[in-house]
Amino acid sequence: MGAQIRVYRQKIASTSSMRKIFKAMELIAASRIGKARSRVSASLPYANAITRAVTAVASQADVEHPLTTEPANVRRAAVLVMTSDRGLAGSYSASVLKQAEHLVELLHGDGKEVKTYLVGRKAQAYFDFRSREYARVWTGNTDSPQFETARELREILLEDFANDYEQGGVDEIHVVYTQFKSMVTQEPTVIRLLPLEVVEGETETPTDELLPLYEFEPSPEEVLDALLPRYIDSRLFNAQLQAAASELAARQRAMKAAGDNAGELIKKYTRLRNNARQAEITQELSEIVAGADALND
Repeated sequence: MGAQIRVYRQKIASTSSMRKIFKAMELIAASRIGKARSRVSASLPYANAITRAVTAVASQADVEHPLTTEPANVRRAAVLVMTSDRGLAGSYSASVLKQAEHLVELLHGDGKEVKTYLVGRKAQAYFDFRSREYARVWTGNTDSPQFETARELREILLEDFANDYEQGGVDEIHVVYTQFKSMVTQEPTVIRLLPLEVVEGETETPTDELLPLYEFEPSPEEVLDALLPRYIDSRLFNAQLQAAASELAARQRAMKAAGDNAGELIKKYTRLRNNARQAEITQELSEIVAGADALND
């Protein structure tokens, strides 16, 4: 009986230590989620402005540009998957990877090859464990994105998009990330980055507002050459910021649930320990009474 009490005490101590860790991680995520949401909001004005400019050029000028022209035959597609570097965030990374797997199945079903790029150690571990190939991986700052990473992503993706199929190039580029909607809702999302699909709804631009008339100098093609890299940078960076906010929100929610579950386990083990102690005391009293009765007899 004493050994059983010691086991319960050890379980209570270990669970209490884990609950402290869960509580600390929940507080850290809660302290950082505000800054992450602010960065998402701060990126919207620039994204709105450059989206309007690119939309005006693409819609009002008869321009043939490699980044806006649909290829006649899509043979290889690039898929950029954004996950987290660390765990303890619930199903955050698993949901993104599940969405990426579904996209890859659709692309393979259309007869397209897939070239994968990864962001985050969770995606890297997922592909390494299954011995799947990927072109490149970026790790280290998924919960605090830097604009330089988005620029590097853009350079690599545009370089592959400009190359021919025989040289390992791709005909279209897709991005899989988690869109931050609220502290409760984070939705895995797939966007086609190239060939360009200007979707203003993603940057909260009113769709019923008329676009201004522009005069392009020196030419619409050169304007697109200057705008499109910046537009792609803003799209990729906004996706990283939303993924970071989603990761922190998911981690805060997961750590709160884990802390609550740890508290319930502590209550359960405490009741079991008290029951074991009461049973031990009752057994000792019974032995004392039985011994006294034996002496009296």
